[in-house]
Amino acid sequence: MDHLEQSDDVDPHVVVLFGAMGDLAKRKLLPGLFHLSMSKLTPAIRVVGTSLDEISTDDFRAAAKKACLEFSSRSLTSEAVDEFVDSLTYVSQGDGPAALAEAVNTASDTIGGSARVLHYLSVPPKAAMAVLEMLSEAGLVERSRVIMEKPFGTDLASAKKLNASIHRWFAEEQIFRIDHFLGKESAQNILAFRFANGLFEPIWNRNFINYIQIDVPEKLSLEGRAGFYESTGAFRDMVVTHLFQILAFVAMEPPTELAPGPISEEKNKVFRSMKPLDPHDVVRGQYIGYRDEPGVAPESETETFIALECGIDNWRWAGVPFYLRTGKCLAEGQRIISIGFREPPKSMFPQGSGVGQHGPDHLTFDLADVFKVSLSFYGKRPGPGMKLDKLSLQFGMGEHEHAGLVLEAYERLILDAMKGDRTLYTTAEGIERLWEVSAPLLADPPPVRSYSPWSWGPNAIHQLIAPHAWRLPFERSWRSKDKD
Repeated sequence: MDHLEQSDDVDPHVVVLFGAMGDLAKRKLLPGLFHLSMSKLTPAIRVVGTSLDEISTDDFRAAAKKACLEFSSRSLTSEAVDEFVDSLTYVSQGDGPAALAEAVNTASDTIGGSARVLHYLSVPPKAAMAVLEMLSEAGLVERSRVIMEKPFGTDLASAKKLNASIHRWFAEEQIFRIDHFLGKESAQNILAFRFANGLFEPIWNRNFINYIQIDVPEKLSLEGRAGFYESTGAFRDMVVTHLFQILAFVAMEPPTELAPGPISEEKNKVFRSMKPLDPHDVVRGQYIGYRDEPGVAPESETETFIALECGIDNWRWAGVPFYLRTGKCLAEGQRIISIGFREPPKSMFPQGSGVGQHGPDHLTFDLADVFKVSLSFYGKRPGPGMKLDKLSLQFGMGEHEHAGLVLEAYERLILDAMKGDRTLYTTAEGIERLWEVSAPLLADPPPVRSYSPWSWGPNAIHQLIAPHAWRLPFERSWRSKDKD
């Protein structure tokens, strides 16, 4: 396992993991907590698992060990996993608040008695309020923080009601609304790329940028989540909670300092400047065969695909369209941001030289787990005459000497919550504003259009973006080490 330096600004923590026997805990949270503990990124951690399952601590430890060995992305030994799981405790939610409080206090005593508590609610949204009330009854609110999974409401009214309910027990600074997209190394690289380099920030505006695309297609289908998806759909599931958050990082003004408060404020300024969504600038789709999925209504109008144009009405971005696309059962799984630059106002090159044949220059961020960035431009083809080809400069994070130290998204976000760092988390104000922007679309959604599974969505997406074109499939292959 890669050695990472211990963080001096993190208190010892008891992590109370609600939904400890669920799929997210098994695949991401338990392996992530294991890595944080073993890599010494944090001081002492004790995990108290809880769920509706009536099992023993030994059963939970066995399940946690299996999860770490099966789903950890790092090399590890059975002995290291044993050391971690031997510190785990399990309490059934059916045992009540007193039993949970006793388990947390016992775990805290083992690491000094003054540990902070981090509650991770890996539970369905409808169960969250009952969990928070249980924490209040157990006396586990003080010196604690709570991580909540999406979705954060389904419209403006429900988001306001949800936030008001949460604030009955927890202050806003204790609440961490998680978006795992923002925990990826690549999302923070957008901030580094923009604000650490004098080369790009001067051209990061309407004078030089023609349009921006944020494209997150998924190859996956429902994977047994019909009950959740039928009441949510692609817009609520992905756009409000993920794509709009990425948009904020791309569009925000420079913060006064790289700190949680100033960054959150600049993100919220972007949300305040967003124009309400126009249903005429939205394409909703549903893949053929969706209505045959178990748990899906025969006449379902739930969208499994959405593409839309939105705008930011401020000095920097006035008139620049932002195109967002995401959906299920699409041709590829990607996470791409494409910045399309304006073309030169006049071409001096002869007819047939190749200028303009491959579209404008683009700066492309690949937000995959291994971050990549590419800058495409025209350059002269070797040989006689003036023929131009599209060339590119590329960098992949896998080439960095410290690539092995990358934290997975959930690991980073849990660590940030332990530090009280809200940079990569969303606020009540931001979430409510995004639902306000979305209100016209939710009130009058366009009809869903059919599309073939593993295509790029309904044909109407081309009219939506014209005269521009969608950048996927990506126009240039990434350089591989074999080609170096």
